[in-house]
Amino acid sequence: MTDVTVVAVMVEARSVEELLLGEPLIHTFPDVEALSGIPAEYGLRIWTALGFPMPPVDAVAFTEQDVEAMQEIASLLEHPFVDEAMVLQLARGVGQTMSRLASWLGEVWLRQLADQLLPPGGSVDEQIVADALAASAELRPRFEQLLLRGWRRQLAAAGVRVLTSTASSMADPAAGTATLAVGFADIVSFTRLSRRMDGAELASLIDSFETTCASVVAGRGGRVIKTLGDEVLFTAATPEDAAMIALEISAKVSEVEVRVGVAYGEVILRLGDVFGTPVNLAARLTATARPGAVLVAAEMAPFLDGFSLRALKPRPLQGLGRVRPYLLKEARATS
Repeated sequence: MTDVTVVAVMVEARSVEELLLGEPLIHTFPDVEALSGIPAEYGLRIWTALGFPMPPVDAVAFTEQDVEAMQEIASLLEHPFVDEAMVLQLARGVGQTMSRLASWLGEVWLRQLADQLLPPGGSVDEQIVADALAASAELRPRFEQLLLRGWRRQLAAAGVRVLTSTASSMADPAAGTATLAVGFADIVSFTRLSRRMDGAELASLIDSFETTCASVVAGRGGRVIKTLGDEVLFTAATPEDAAMIALEISAKVSEVEVRVGVAYGEVILRLGDVFGTPVNLAARLTATARPGAVLVAAEMAPFLDGFSLRALKPRPLQGLGRVRPYLLKEARATS
């Protein structure tokens, strides 16, 4: 790539950045420091926590709203409940979440634009790129409103969860612990399947699997903690809810065979994730389950009187010793 080409790409990238940001790049990092009152070292830590490399000191790489965001952080730090460590933790969470969300939205949006703008058998040219960028800039504020509404509803739901768990003797939100049912669902023989499928088929399979799991979990009042391609980690407030989620996922994922493992107990809550022995146990049960089976930990059995359970032979599970799982079949009919 020649020097002229490099410059052209940099100019084009700046234009795209300004178009999608919705405002021009007018400030250097020292400008942001001076205008916001945030010390340079702490501002650098925030910026990198968000997942961005620091540009050269003299680079004009920040907008007026970047300055306003730093001013908001300075204001936040004046509150007695907020400190620098908390802001950095939140910045990391925002950076990781928004990076994935932006990539996700970008992929969906680009596929939609390709279907709309590309003629059959056609290829991308400068006009198509220009039309796609113009449409992206036009719809950006509406996408932002959708994301803001989703965030507020999720915040409200998190507040309700904290209130509910605080009222329970089985949780201590201040200590970051709660007693929950934890489940893993994964696609059987995913590696072998992925070798037989092209990229579009594999993406469609994963999308269908994740969509079905998310719908089932939400419908039973549970929460999807994360998706790992061929695997979904979820939690539920009670063993009964988790058992119903597991059975419904097993029944409703029709394209492939899945297996599910569920455990119950005290977990550690950390930045939207869950850790602890029940999580490890659920993962190990999933790995040892037969295709199409739902296995639950012995600790859950006393809570599942309304379900059909069969005790299996104890088996060694890595890091957990010998464990007797129960095969969960179905909810018993009630008269």
